[in-house]
Amino acid sequence: MASRHFLTLLDLSQDELHYLIQRAITIKNELKAQGPVYAPFRNRTLAMIFEKSSTRTRVSFETAMAHFGGHALFLSPRDTQLGRGEPIGDTARVLAEMVDIVMIRTFSHAGLEEYAAASEVPVINALSDDYHPCQLLADVMTWTELRGSVKGKTAVWIGDGNNMCHSWINAARQFDFRLRICCPEGYEPRQEILAAAGDRATILRDPIDAVVDADLVTTDVWASMGQEEEQARRAADFAGFQVTEALLDRAKRDVLFLHCLPAHRGEEISATLLDDPRAVVWQEAGNRLHAQKALIEFLLLGRVES
Repeated sequence: MASRHFLTLLDLSQDELHYLIQRAITIKNELKAQGPVYAPFRNRTLAMIFEKSSTRTRVSFETAMAHFGGHALFLSPRDTQLGRGEPIGDTARVLAEMVDIVMIRTFSHAGLEEYAAASEVPVINALSDDYHPCQLLADVMTWTELRGSVKGKTAVWIGDGNNMCHSWINAARQFDFRLRICCPEGYEPRQEILAAAGDRATILRDPIDAVVDADLVTTDVWASMGQEEEQARRAADFAGFQVTEALLDRAKRDVLFLHCLPAHRGEEISATLLDDPRAVVWQEAGNRLHAQKALIEFLLLGRVES
């Protein structure tokens, strides 16, 4: 049977994604109660290919495999022939002979798709320039833990129409909630991704209007990796789009605030927002571990009865 890959949230069915969220919560609760005693992947290996640096991604995936009794290999461009020009498909075929599953954090989504097409073992998108689906698993998990089912609720994305925004759009489709995207003109998400979501996602321009009656508000840095030279221009263009405590006051009383981190305090968020009790970013960051455990387990074993 061909391996399943996880390059975007659309690679799994709605039912499979709901299963993953509940399974992640179960794995988290069992870990708290018993410690890391569940080890289904003894002598199995995850290759972690990093073309973009990370804290949360590396630590969460490496810890996940350690808890599962397996092993994770960190591979940077300096460590592999990819950095010296070996064709992507050749590297995919070689690693598939040696490891059980591959995680890639990269720039080009097309390159990621090329790798997956040549791989006989599951491939996980740990971030590309177009999507960040693993983060959305943790985000929806956090939202679900704290507020129950997200179906029919309203989330607000404030900021750039970037890879995180694209994954929030896909999440709105797959988990059946409404997404308001509030961005300056010229920073919209890709039109085909937005159009595919139909009435699940809408564009607004005024953050104050966007957050009214919202159940959740989220944002990201204004300049992502690779966009550092645009920082000054983006800071000017995003003036007025900072998420503050006063802005959250206009949402529902029990609104949650998420941020994929790292955050630039004083830029896309106010300097003190992460200290607000409505900000649940530390729980969100920790849930990367549990959501990715559930994902690895699903790709290698399929559904597991709790």
